[in-house]
Amino acid sequence: MSGIAQFRTVVLDTPDPKGLAEFYSRLLGWPITSAEDDWVVVSDGGAPKRLAFQLAPDLRPSTWPDPERPQQIHLDLLVSDLDEAEKQVLELGAVKHEHQPDEKDDDFRVFLDPAGHPFCLCLS
Repeated sequence: MSGIAQFRTVVLDTPDPKGLAEFYSRLLGWPITSAEDDWVVVSDGGAPKRLAFQLAPDLRPSTWPDPERPQQIHLDLLVSDLDEAEKQVLELGAVKHEHQPDEKDDDFRVFLDPAGHPFCLCLS
């Protein structure tokens, strides 16, 4: 199926583009490929595996699951060992979200990156 466009980048707002790019660079093992004061990119070589971080000094982080400020977007990231991956992302500066909707099956866990964006580590 041919679409109108091709996917290029997921862009996350943050008050600290360089800091958040460094977090995701270490998390995903992708180098920082472009850096300016207000725009930083990490990539494994190009679209579609590319994340960008855009300066948003007044960002108000999500309060999910409280609907006052919903998560709006989150990333699902595959890992082979949830316990080991959790330990590593916490060392990078992530925070385990208090709301864990999948505690019964434990095949994914919800975290917040340093700017407060939710992301999930999912068993591969």
